Amino acid sequence: MNAYYESNFRSKRQHRMLYLAYQTHADLMLPLRSWATAGMRVLGPWMNGNDAGSPLRRVAAAYELIARATLTHARPSYGIDSVRIGNREVGVTEEPVDVTPFGTLLRFKKDVEMPQPRVLVVAPLSGHFATLLRGLVKTMLPDHDVCITDWHNARDVSAAHGRFGFDEYIAHIIGWLEKLGPGAHVVAVCQPCVQVLAAAAVMAEARNPAKPRSMTLMAGPIDVRINPTQVNELATSKPIEWFEKNLIARVPARFPGAGRRVYPGFVQLTAFMNIERHRKAHLDLYDALAKGEAAKAETIKTFYDEYFAVLDLTAEFYLETVSIVFQEALLAKGRLTYQGRPVDPKAIRRTALLTVEGERDDICSIGQTAAAHDLCTGLKPFMKRHHLQAGVGHYGVFSGRRWETQVYPNVRNMILASE
Repeated sequence: MNAYYESNFRSKRQHRMLYLAYQTHADLMLPLRSWATAGMRVLGPWMNGNDAGSPLRRVAAAYELIARATLTHARPSYGIDSVRIGNREVGVTEEPVDVTPFGTLLRFKKDVEMPQPRVLVVAPLSGHFATLLRGLVKTMLPDHDVCITDWHNARDVSAAHGRFGFDEYIAHIIGWLEKLGPGAHVVAVCQPCVQVLAAAAVMAEARNPAKPRSMTLMAGPIDVRINPTQVNELATSKPIEWFEKNLIARVPARFPGAGRRVYPGFVQLTAFMNIERHRKAHLDLYDALAKGEAAKAETIKTFYDEYFAVLDLTAEFYLETVSIVFQEALLAKGRLTYQGRPVDPKAIRRTALLTVEGERDDICSIGQTAAAHDLCTGLKPFMKRHHLQAGVGHYGVFSGRRWETQVYPNVRNMILASE
């Protein structure tokens, strides 16, 4: 018994140290970044008239890279102030429809007279904020009344609010579809495709009037046994106890979520970071700043403002997702449960299904999302569609030019056909 308590104490101490080590390093870097920011302010008035590539511009560029060398833990702005509908520009305001300790159902309200299809966009909870989907939202806004699952950073959620695991995630989706009311549609991107399909099945079996009219699943791990990727193999290479011991930390006392066990966003970021790619990108940024190439520099900075904004996940959600989705594939095997009851996708009969995959997706490979069609046997063939987008990787499925011009028309048509 003493050995057990000693081991447990040691584990808790390691969990605390992981986050404390990161936060201590961030604090130690703060004076250096402040000094660099001050240097940028001093040099700013002298920039006009200095030739591109001049020594002064190179110094200023170095200062800016030092000032930006940090992660942030607050949600960036969606930055969607207006959208063009027809030949006019329409203002957009953010309206919280429902708020829980773990997330906000956020509506992008537009001043339009004609009712539009209501859509719930379910964002992944995987180390970044829902603002990662701002491009998807902006593309959909002219034609739809869009809400998004704006997940909160777990390090800012008091431990008094309790757990947030796999079932709680599904419960949020069901509750927010009920807030939108009957006749809404749901679009899931990446990791939450499993939870959205489960929510639709639970609502169908319960004959919930708020069950979605259509369900679009984009690049999601419905069945990771099909064409396993490096991400899938990493998840199955070690027992779940290894993930808990090595990747879970406790939030330090200085934050609202003090003591909560989390999978830190900074761990997720470093685990999948391509160091060489990011080194080159920052050399390109330095070069653009030194040469006064403002547009190029702004593009790189905008990407990294989003990429370096990290969100902590609750430990229970992360560990249950690794186990349920990636190690055991319970939904695909017909063994997934919700609140102790079996989840049966065959119960879905009135929610049209569209699945979308990317030809070059190395995170969620071809076949993993389309597997939803084999599970939803209660749907008639005319209510199922699949789109394989040529020439795109994971992020190209829901962002960029091909999303806007080739993928989105399929999503829009599915929603219209289901109205």
